[in-house]
Amino acid sequence: MLAEIITIGDEILIGQIVDTNSAWMATALNEIGVKVKQISSISDEAQHIINALDEAQQRADIILITGGLGPTKDDITKQTLSKYFGMPLRIDEPTLAHVKQFFEKLNRPMIDVNIKQAEVPEGCTVIMNKNGTAPCMWFENNGKIIVSMPGVPFEMKYLMEDEIIPRIKQRFKLPILIHQNILVAGLGESFLAEQIADLEEALPSYIKLAYLPKLGQVRLRLSATGDNEATLLPEVMLHTRKIVERIEKYVVITEDLPFEKAILNLMEKHGLTLSVAESCTGGYISHLFTQHSGSSAVFQGGGVTYANELKQRLLNVKEKTLSTYGAVSEQTAKEMALGAIANFKTDYAVAVTGIAGPSGGTKEKPVGTVWIAVANKEDVKAKLYNFASKRVQNIERSAMAALMMLFLQLKQDLNVKH
Repeated sequence: MLAEIITIGDEILIGQIVDTNSAWMATALNEIGVKVKQISSISDEAQHIINALDEAQQRADIILITGGLGPTKDDITKQTLSKYFGMPLRIDEPTLAHVKQFFEKLNRPMIDVNIKQAEVPEGCTVIMNKNGTAPCMWFENNGKIIVSMPGVPFEMKYLMEDEIIPRIKQRFKLPILIHQNILVAGLGESFLAEQIADLEEALPSYIKLAYLPKLGQVRLRLSATGDNEATLLPEVMLHTRKIVERIEKYVVITEDLPFEKAILNLMEKHGLTLSVAESCTGGYISHLFTQHSGSSAVFQGGGVTYANELKQRLLNVKEKTLSTYGAVSEQTAKEMALGAIANFKTDYAVAVTGIAGPSGGTKEKPVGTVWIAVANKEDVKAKLYNFASKRVQNIERSAMAALMMLFLQLKQDLNVKH
């Protein structure tokens, strides 16, 4: 079963907004066994929309459209679909009642342009949008399904989860699709592929292995398709175990979770707490942890200490250490981590100090020089990294390296096995 996603809006094409809808929909479709054949972003232009629909129906069975359903003149999706299917627009009374109720709840008057939100092509199936005023429209044409949804992400997500996906599952006999993830860190994609080449070669045709690289890590995804989940799942898990055993020391988790969330879960399981002492990363590591719900069970906080005075006052870094070795040094990084342990009363701490750039570097310590330390209540370890000259990349790479150092320390201390 093939699907195509079309996002409509000039604001996407000029970079004014980022198209997050397509990635979310592709993930949701993939989970039910629908393969996305193509994703397109097109302008608010009638002929462009018509051409895209013609082409999509040659490639896919399901075409999902988002955007262009607002009340303003530049939103022309509904009018174009009316013309495309030869269906005159009509007022859908349930939608009109919903729009009226929407504005009454906001204590705002309705104007003619709002009433037009209740117009829909005559022959489509109208699906109520409980989170907005623009209705979702379901069309069937020559065995193809075309669905038009609002472009507002939370409106689209509700419609997909509660309406569109259940209807697709009911309408089509979809294959069983099983995904199994293995998060690997500290091993590059090419080296990883070399390590497990024979295991990949031995996979049956209905199990595919994908490499999904990200800064400092690679997510391996085993995807299996078939008709019998009872026999498919054990086989996927067998091949997963073989890969994990081969690269055990680099495996973070065998779930579809971000690296930092895997660390939080591991530490929470063992009742451990964490703090940070950040200089060149400027709070980015803290952000990675605190973006996850429930992070406070582990993450206690920390300090963003750019100034040497704050390193001394908040983290107990000695003035002599700073004057002798400098802020970017093994000694300072270690004292920052130990200071975080002592002052923030946590079991573990991570400290990062470096030169993110593009200015501030010297011949002895060029831009990209970063020291990272990880401490527990008994010990502290530090490591020197030499990254590149780009500031954002240096911050992100420093954060990933810090997570890796912390994870390896936890793995050693807790004797973690996968």
